Amino acid sequence: MSVRPGASEPATAENVHEAALAMPYVTVERGGGDNPVYQVGRKSFVYFRTPRPDAVDPETGERYHDVVMIWVASEHDKRALVDEPDSPFFTTSHFDGHPSVLVRASRLDEVDRDEIVELVQEAWLSQASRRRANAWLADHDLPLIE
Repeated sequence: MSVRPGASEPATAENVHEAALAMPYVTVERGGGDNPVYQVGRKSFVYFRTPRPDAVDPETGERYHDVVMIWVASEHDKRALVDEPDSPFFTTSHFDGHPSVLVRASRLDEVDRDEIVELVQEAWLSQASRRRANAWLADHDLPLIE
């Protein structure tokens, strides 16, 4: 495995947790398998899933035990991630029309840390209230949402 020149180190599941917890107004709920579900204003933006029948190993049929669901801002953003050749991001028919992507924690090292942090921040922005999103954007000297 190699990281692109100029990229940060490979991403890990811990980077996802850290990035989610670094955002303001975040609460952590627990799913049925005690899996963390990161929320802002009672809206999930990162969800560590329990094994489900829609995400399975194509060779063995075994359910993946390490799937992370990350919200995205739009279908266009989703397609940009899942349609890229060799992308670790994927979707299933269960998520048709849902603004999210899936990624296995075991494949996060195919993405660099800065990219996963940015993706988690964008997930938070997609679910946060406009007031909270704009406050965070202003604090980071980024364009506000109109």
